[in-house]
Amino acid sequence: MSLQKLGVVGAGQMGNGIAQVFAAKNVPVMMVDISEQALEKGLATITKSCDRLVKKEKMTAGEKETLLANVQTSTDMKAFGDCDFIVEAATENLDLKLKIFRQLDEIAPQNTLLCTNTSSISITKIAGATQRPTQVAGMHFMNPVPIMTLVEGIRGLQTSDETFNKVRQATESLGKIFVEGRDMPGFIVNRILMPMINEAVYALYEGIAEVEAIDSAMKLGTNQPMGPLTLADFIGLDTCLAIMNVLHDGLGDTKYRPCPLLVKYVEAGWLGRKSGRGFYNYGEQS
Repeated sequence: MSLQKLGVVGAGQMGNGIAQVFAAKNVPVMMVDISEQALEKGLATITKSCDRLVKKEKMTAGEKETLLANVQTSTDMKAFGDCDFIVEAATENLDLKLKIFRQLDEIAPQNTLLCTNTSSISITKIAGATQRPTQVAGMHFMNPVPIMTLVEGIRGLQTSDETFNKVRQATESLGKIFVEGRDMPGFIVNRILMPMINEAVYALYEGIAEVEAIDSAMKLGTNQPMGPLTLADFIGLDTCLAIMNVLHDGLGDTKYRPCPLLVKYVEAGWLGRKSGRGFYNYGEQS
């Protein structure tokens, strides 16, 4: 499909990545967050990502400038008033997402498609917060967005074929691979990944091994590029806990119960790389 203008809700690690990949395809992007500081940080992340690509000769300096020029920012949701496709990438919190989609429904043009990058929350429930549920779908990018090729496409109960096909086309226009999953807690990737991470936290909690040993064992024993506790720090422990809670509440099985140690780390504000401390200590927050 041909996008006239993309809206992105949130300038965090997922939001700025989504903005970057669309802007790289010469799509004008409006990225909105609640503070100028968050927007500045998001733009700085995009700039650093582009600088790495230039250094690796995968992007020219001119292409970088064009990409950055394609990204506009605002702290006002009304800036989405001329967008024909919007992707929400806010914190993994149901109440927040429902509030955002109610706002988007009021602000966005009648034909605008509304997508959520949620990694676990019901698309059907999010769509139900709008007056256009047929135009709502899940578009779950993987982190880091500019590098990872997978996008999970999730159809809510109300999502129309037309909407879902447009989401697929938008995904494929980015050179990414679209995989359809059912609207069940965690979808595909996190239904499998998060219980593995949670079990690694249990291994630490129960004293089976130390952090480094757990990660080394999983890297060397299963040929994973990074250990599960390193990955949890990268994702954000608050996000991991939120997804485990969705799995536990939505599926009602004790095997999805979040490890008490994971809960305690989040309560302590030890959220991983973004806070400077998680299962590993990263020093001062950058």
